[in-house]
This record gives sequence, C-alpha cells and structure tokens, in this order.
Amino acid sequence: MELIWEALVGLLAGLLGGLLGLGGSVVIIPGLILYLSFSGGYTGGRQHLLQAAAMICNVFIAAPSTLAHWRAGAMVPPVLRVLVPTALVGIVAGVATSNSLLFAKQKGPYLAMLLAAFFLFVAVYNVVRAFGHRDLTAEFDEHREYPAWKTALCGLPMGFVAGLLGIGGGTICVPAQQIFLRIPLRRAIANSAMTILFIAAFGALYKNATLPLHGEDVWHSLRLAATIIPTAIVGGYIGGKLTYALPRKTLRAIFIIFMLVIAYITFVKARDALAVMNQPPATSSRAL
Repeated sequence: MELIWEALVGLLAGLLGGLLGLGGSVVIIPGLILYLSFSGGYTGGRQHLLQAAAMICNVFIAAPSTLAHWRAGAMVPPVLRVLVPTALVGIVAGVATSNSLLFAKQKGPYLAMLLAAFFLFVAVYNVVRAFGHRDLTAEFDEHREYPAWKTALCGLPMGFVAGLLGIGGGTICVPAQQIFLRIPLRRAIANSAMTILFIAAFGALYKNATLPLHGEDVWHSLRLAATIIPTAIVGGYIGGKLTYALPRKTLRAIFIIFMLVIAYITFVKARDALAVMNQPPATSSRAL
C-alpha cells in the first residue's frame, strides 16, 4: 500500500508540477505528510527527509515539462541568463537556513507550517490577480530588455524559498516574473520550469548531504525518490503539454483551489505533529 500511495503522489505531483510550473514538491511533501500522519510515521525529523526526497524528484519532474516548454518556444533566454544563477545563490542560503537550529531535527514541522502559510499567501495573491484586467500576453515584447536587478528579484527569493521549504520555487518565480518583468503566465511558467531543473539538482545534493544532521538516512531519501520519480515523469510531461491546451482562467482556478487545499492539509498535519512532540513523557505509576 505504501508503494502505491507514493506512486500516486508522484503522478499527481508531475501532472500539477508540469501544468503549473511548480516543480512537484507542493504535491509530494503535503501528500507524504498526509500519508505518514495516517500511518503514524510523521515526526519532526521526517520533514527533512521529505524535503530531501522531494528535491530529487523535482529534477525529474522539471525535465520533461521543460522539454515541452522548450519545444513550444515559450522560454525567454535573456531572463534565464540572470534567473538561473541568482536562484542558485538563493537555494544555498535557503538549505543552510533549513538546517539551522531554528528548524533542525524534531523542529521540522515548523518548516511544514511555514510551507502552509506560503501556500495560503500564493492562493490569495492569485485571487487578487484573477480580478485584474491587464493582458500581459498582448503587451509582451520578446525583444525588449530585462534589467538584471529586476530578474534577480525573481531568482533570489525563488531559490531561497525552494531551499528552505524543499519546493521547486515556481510559486515564487511565476508571479514574480509577472510583477517585475511583465511576462505573461505561460512564458513565466516555462522560465520557471527551466530554472527549477538547475536549482533542484543543486539543492538535492546539498540537502541530502546534510540529512545525517537530522538523524535521517540518505538511502531512505533515495528509495523514496525512486518510487515517486517514474510516475512523476509521466505526469510532468502530460502537465507540460496541458499548459498550452487549457485556457488561462482555467489554469489560475486550478492553481488557487489546489493551493488552498494543500495549505490546510499541511498546516493541520504539522500542528498535530508538534502537539505529539510537545506532550510530556508518560510516567509509570505503581498500584497502591
């Protein structure tokens, strides 16, 4: 049953990751938290394991969706030349922060709660955007210049949040490109997918190398990723193709609903794990 659940999580992660340019972790981490919570296996240290495995999966999820975006000619090379290196700098800082005393070992659920708060913020932002009437697609000029400092404002936060929370970073990168660079949704998703491919690979190496700090086994992370990756690759390619088949409003509606649901699930399960962690140890008593 465990393998079936992990494979289903991978398929859904790939599908939604490829569709929305998210990297997949936004499904993998909440999905595995939910499963481990029901089976009694979710503890603070598990959060670091889930993030490490999810980062490995992000590489394989981003690859097929990136191919689909590349074939569609949706990427903006001048943006990627700055976006990728600044995101790499950000992910180093993010992983280092996730390994700090604030979140180490059994404090892992605090990372999950931050992740839930982030999902909620992204959902609210997209609700606000849904009522906007500015058409970025009509305004887009592929040959205009993109200031490096504005692109860095997309890449650095993307990398930091990806490293801190174990996600792909698309939930930061996609709206940031729309705000600072005035890039339309589908092109922003394509740029995000390519960037995720690079930072997920580096972040996975860094996070997995530091798993022993949290009492977790790297081989367990690799086993978990190996179960999820095959179905995630299939889902990622399908999702990347669907990006160009679905109307923009439909994409945004799916995104908002998805963010709200996983924000709730992730927060509740992390809160429950903290409650168990903070319980005083049971004491034995002798009969009088």
